[in-house]
Amino acid sequence: MTEFPYLGIGIGLRTVHFSHILGQEPEIDWFEALSENHMDSGGRPAYVLDKIAERYPVVLHGVSMSIGGTDPLDMNYLRKLKKLAKRVNARWVSDHLCWTGVMGKNTHDLLPVPTHERALEHIAERVRVVSDFLERPLVLENPSTYVAFKESTMTEWDFLAQLTERSDCYLLLDVNNVYVSAFNHGFDPKTYIDNIPKGRVVQIHLAGHTKYDTHIIDTHMGHVIDEVWSLYDYTCRRFGDVSTMVEWDQEIPDFETVHAEAKKAAGYLEAVCA
Repeated sequence: MTEFPYLGIGIGLRTVHFSHILGQEPEIDWFEALSENHMDSGGRPAYVLDKIAERYPVVLHGVSMSIGGTDPLDMNYLRKLKKLAKRVNARWVSDHLCWTGVMGKNTHDLLPVPTHERALEHIAERVRVVSDFLERPLVLENPSTYVAFKESTMTEWDFLAQLTERSDCYLLLDVNNVYVSAFNHGFDPKTYIDNIPKGRVVQIHLAGHTKYDTHIIDTHMGHVIDEVWSLYDYTCRRFGDVSTMVEWDQEIPDFETVHAEAKKAAGYLEAVCA
């Protein structure tokens, strides 16, 4: 089994906080940088990321690998990702269990995959290719979903568990996404958590969302709600010390506000581990 370091509590690296981070060097354990924001960027974004990587651990998180897609894997994308990961000494590289487009067109959305045997074998093979190319295990996140495929024959949690076995990938468990999908599809979020293999969770995500009468949208906006904190507490009790970070991507407040959410996560994790 691959050993991943426990990094503690981090937040997502966003441009609105660049000046604060460089000037104040806040007491935060690590940062998660969006891969696509830095793979082709020079100038200030590259400078800031390099300076942050000198002081803090950095992990890379992508949204365009399209591991579940039917187009051939984009080897140019993977070459740039590998180069960036080496440059910033990324502790790991993650993306989403999804597809993002077809015939070379990127929808810039995280589209759900069917959960059946053919999709499982297809994605497992692509994960193995990516991991071999990157020379490191790929870490995959469970996305929020709003629709399901009629031809699916297994639950998403069973699909992920089998995918880790067949491809030797690891998981970024987004607790907010579990809550969102559970509400949208009517399943028990704790059942999802209970069926994720313990030895495969490398990282946890927390975030806010937007709730409507009939569904929830994963907007990464606002504070983490009490129900998600409760589910995070339940998750910590199952998995123990797992590197956790807070996402906030719309109407982003000042750094101290996001940092306060991260400190709240640290409190939950410390209480459980104590």
